[in-house]
Amino acid sequence: MKPSLLTLALTWLLLVSFTLAGAGLGDGASPGLGLTLVVATITALKGGLVIEQFLEVSGARPSIRYPVRVFGLLVPVCMILVYLYGPEIAQLTRLTSE
Repeated sequence: MKPSLLTLALTWLLLVSFTLAGAGLGDGASPGLGLTLVVATITALKGGLVIEQFLEVSGARPSIRYPVRVFGLLVPVCMILVYLYGPEIAQLTRLTSE
C-alpha cells in the first residue's frame, strides 16, 4: 500500500528535524559514547523512515525486504563499533604492515 501524501510530507518533516538536531549536536556537543549513541539512534531512525516510507520495502519480497532492513540497522551498529574499537578496526583494515 502506497503512503499518502500527508504521510510522506510528515515523514519528510521528521527527517529534516532529525537532520537539524544532528547538526546542532555536531556543532555544540562534546564527543563521547553518549553522543555516539544519540547520533547512531538518529541515524537508525532516519534510515528506518527512508526504508519504510520512501523505498516502501514493506511491500517487497522478503528476499529484498530483510536485507535492506538489516543494512539500515548495520550502519548505526558500525558507528558504535568504530567508536568503541576504532584503533583495532584501523589496525585490521590497514593496507600496509608495520
